[in-house]
Order: sequence, then C-alpha cells, then structure tokens
Amino acid sequence: MYDSPMNQKTAPCRDRLKSIARQAMLQRGLLPDFSVAAVAESNAIAGAATAAGPSFRDLRSLLWASIDNDDSRDLDQLSVAVPAEGGAVKVLVAVADVDAVVKKGSAIDGHARANTTSVYTAAEIFPMLPEKLSTDLTSLAEGQERLAIVVEMAVDADGAVGESDVYQAVVVNHAKLAYNSVAAWLDGTGPAPPGLSAVAGIDQQLRTQDRVAQAMKKLRHQHGALSLETIEARPVFDGDSLADLRADEKTRAHELIEDFMIAANGVTARYLDRRGFPSLRRVLRSPERWERIVELATGLGERLPSEPDAAALEGFLGKRRQADPARFPDISLSVVKLLGRGEYVLELSGQPAEDHFGLAVNDYTHSTAPNRRFPDLITHRLLKAALAGRPAPYSNGELSELARHCTDQEDAASKVERQVRKSAAALLLESRIGDRFDAIVTGAADKGTWVRIVQPAAEGKVVHGYKGLDVGDRIRVELIDTDVERGFVDFAKVEAS
Repeated sequence: MYDSPMNQKTAPCRDRLKSIARQAMLQRGLLPDFSVAAVAESNAIAGAATAAGPSFRDLRSLLWASIDNDDSRDLDQLSVAVPAEGGAVKVLVAVADVDAVVKKGSAIDGHARANTTSVYTAAEIFPMLPEKLSTDLTSLAEGQERLAIVVEMAVDADGAVGESDVYQAVVVNHAKLAYNSVAAWLDGTGPAPPGLSAVAGIDQQLRTQDRVAQAMKKLRHQHGALSLETIEARPVFDGDSLADLRADEKTRAHELIEDFMIAANGVTARYLDRRGFPSLRRVLRSPERWERIVELATGLGERLPSEPDAAALEGFLGKRRQADPARFPDISLSVVKLLGRGEYVLELSGQPAEDHFGLAVNDYTHSTAPNRRFPDLITHRLLKAALAGRPAPYSNGELSELARHCTDQEDAASKVERQVRKSAAALLLESRIGDRFDAIVTGAADKGTWVRIVQPAAEGKVVHGYKGLDVGDRIRVELIDTDVERGFVDFAKVEAS
C-alpha cells in the first residue's frame, strides 16, 4: 500500500523514492510488479535456451565483448570486428535472442507487452522482463554460451555500410566492459580495463571497432545526423541516503556502441523489407518548433534556413560545440526539446520509408535491446519468421496498434523517470530554499515553464517571472519551494541587477 506523505518523510531516501516511483508507475498505467502467472513461468524456466538444428552458426570463438554501464547486468548486445578485403572491416553485432525463452502469448510476454520498456528510476529499476531472465538467462553474460541474432555488415574505410546479412548463432561474451573505463583507455587518460588484459586480442579488437565507429560517425554527420550531447542525471547513494545527482556525459565508448547499433538497426529494417515483411520503424518527424531553433541560432550569431534542414542544423551544432564546449550540452538539450519526440510506426514492405530527422536515416527500426524494449522483441520475432520462411507472427493491424501502444508507454515511462528525478532533486534541494542558481530554460508551454540547474543536475518549474521565457533562454533563478512527494522544485526568476 502507498505510504502517506507523513510516513514517507521518516523513511530512508531510497525507500521514499521507491514508493514515489511505484505510485507514479500505477498513475501512468504501468505495472510495477509481475503477475503471479509471470512469476510462476519465470520460476519454471530451468536454464538458458540452447541451439537446435543446423541454422545456428557456432561463433563462440570470436572475441565478442560487451560495453555497457558499470552496473548493467541486462546485456543485450556484443560486437566484434574482422578485417576484410580492400581495407574494409566486417562488423558483427550479436543481440540476445530473448524470444528463444520468452514465448509470444506467455504471461511474461504479456507483462512486457503491457509496459513495453524497462523503467529506470533514481531509486529502483522496474525491468520489462523478470531479472532471472534479463540479467541472467537472456542476458549475454560474460563467459556464458547464449543464442543470438547476429547482424553482419561490411564497413568501408570511409564508414559506409556495404553488404550485410542477418542470421542466428551461438556466441560467448569474452569480456564485460564498461563505458567510462573503455573511453578513458581509448582517449589515453586511463589504464586498460581489467577485461582487456585478461583476454588476448580484445585490446586490438576495441581499437579496430573504435576506428570503424569513428568513420561511421563522421559519415553520418556529413549526411546530417545531429551531434547532440545532453546531460543525464545519475543518482548517487550513500547507503540508503541520496547524496547527489551527478551528470553522466557521453563518451567515445558510448559513441562506438551507438554507431554500431544505428547501423545494425538499419540493416535489420532493410532485411525485413527485402523479405517482404512489415516492421515497426522508429521515426522522428520534422521538428515541431523549427522556428524557435532558428531563433536560438540567430541569438548566437548563426543563421539557419526557414525550413527544417538536418545538415544545416548539424553545421550549427558543430560550430557551437567548438566555440563553447562547456555550454554545448545546454544547446543540445534545447534542440532536443524543440525537435519533439520519436515514435513507432508500422511500415509495410515496399512502401516509402519515413525519415528519422535526428539520425539522418530513413531505414531504422529498434532491434538491439530486446531485454529492455518490447519493440525490439517484436522485431526479433519478425526476423526469425523471415529467416525460417514462416508467416509474420503479427498481423498488420496488430503491429499498427502495437506501434501506437509502444509509443504511448515509452512516453509514460519517460514521465515516470522524470518525475522520480524531480523528487530526488527536491530531496537534495529541500534544505537550500533561498539559494540562487544559473539556469537554462528547457521547456515553455501553456502548462508551465521549466529550467535546469547544473549542480545538482536538477530541473524545476519557474512559478514567478516566467512570462516571455522560451526554450534556450539563460536566466538566474532563486529556489523558493520543494515538494518531494509531488516532485516539485519551484523557482522564481531573479531580475538582473
């Protein structure tokens, strides 16, 4: 039962935030707990799926490695690079075959279909799949044989993806690596992570993968992919007490995985289209508030065309990153808010593809995180049917409804995560009423105006002095009130002296 605010004020920070998160989940139509039937199904699963038949390739000997957050256990993908002819490199991305364990129509599948995503809050993770699966039996855990869907693609020296293929395989993760330590090693600012020295050849693997990913990134941005660098707040606990909200920055290792996943998702979308299968595409339509993006650029001495132009926007972002790298995340956040949200849509084979404005691609699905996202699990089921020559496991009508549902639930999950972040920020700031902060306006609409401060990395509402403010404006604010249970952090604009 949900605790009253009076009881919550005496609870440890983590427990207090957990209660807030669970209540937020229920209010947004998300399920914080698995059903009795789903738990029973999970308990009955004895082990990981094993290969059956000659359709699975044995790729266990390849030097597969994962790169994820330090504390991540729900490992969805591995990568490896193999030199090819003419200076090209063959990149292989292995994605966990979750469908081999989670069957369509099962109680576990029903929970995943209801929520459609794992929800990552400041106090607790609400996984889409039972942890017995997502962090173990369907995770590409280090040293474990696992079934995977493999996307193979030849990448030229300039970063262009050429021939590609999709197939099933058995793989082994030889090194579980983390973003920050890998990035520091790649940049020459830190030692080699332990996983690199433990397995001969992994270090050279990462150097090759990094080189290929950087070429792919350069080519994407030449085509208009946006160089966005937003700040994500990560909770830091001292025991059960919330000590800080620290900003996580994007690293070179993040970029390596990002570029490989974008390419793999493109290969997957095109494979389904070639085989005559429908797919759930991930699209970001033309910016909802391009005119405000133009105003932002003008205010910084730059010019953008009157109509949405991804390549021109990328040119502007590149100049701002070079001119003011410290404040570039603020510009990125403003642009992200003004671009609008991505969504899932049904695409039938042979019909014109819708673009993803931010990635500058028009063949894009989600397929690389099936432990965490239901659209990826749907895509895998479509892929496996195509590989086996079976009919699609979902009707077009069902896929259209799932596209809408997944978009709505993703939005609901984002709102829960944001609400709990704001509750965490209110916890940290409740003793600092009257303090003043530099801030950037991150949202401006009829329902309110929001700003972000840097330390702690927190967002709040401007309740006094908000008239005339718009996304991207820099102002000075004073903290006037907090409400932890409702996630309210209220500021007043301070007039310049």
